[in-house]
Amino acid sequence: MQGIFRRCAAVLAAIAAAAMLSGCGYNAIQQKDEAVKAGWSEVLNQYQRRADLVPNLVATVKGYAAHESQVLTQVTEARARVGQLQVNADDPASLQQFQAAQGELSSALSRLLVVSENYPTLKADQSFRDLQAQLEGTENRIAVARGRYIATVQDYNTFIRSFPQLIIAKVFGYGEKPNFTVENEAQIRKAPDVDFGATPAAPPPQTPPQPAPAN
Repeated sequence: MQGIFRRCAAVLAAIAAAAMLSGCGYNAIQQKDEAVKAGWSEVLNQYQRRADLVPNLVATVKGYAAHESQVLTQVTEARARVGQLQVNADDPASLQQFQAAQGELSSALSRLLVVSENYPTLKADQSFRDLQAQLEGTENRIAVARGRYIATVQDYNTFIRSFPQLIIAKVFGYGEKPNFTVENEAQIRKAPDVDFGATPAAPPPQTPPQPAPAN
């Protein structure tokens, strides 16, 4: 009989503890932590999508502008550095290194696009134009994924710093998460302009000087 009472008391104690944890935000912390993990996975997926486009992009440009070896090498090396990174989104130093490497690849791709403007035949190539559309879409997805991740991490960090969640978070080892650092957070939500096909505007026609009227 006493054994039955003990078991009932243990069950009731477990129910009470679960209710207390739920009321103090434990379940919400779990949900927000999972949301951050899902957001990070999406960020990685979109960056990987961009990295997968680089070899074909380099090969296409090389077919028309092989002597632009410096720019092509910079893009290839930046892509290789990104691929070698083992990033831990919970480690501020690792996240900063990841962001720097992705920034280097973005800069290298921008230089490649500038070079492509000098080759009209390259810009007219269908494969190149297809890559344009894919890269444009990927840059949009990266901007959206990063923006959502920034917001999700901010929400998580704000929640675990609030009372009484901060007590539960400390007890169960949930600390603040590092986030992307941007000078202008609104800027990251806007996809960068990637236009392979744009034709530079022609300079305005020059009006030849008119002879001075005869006296």
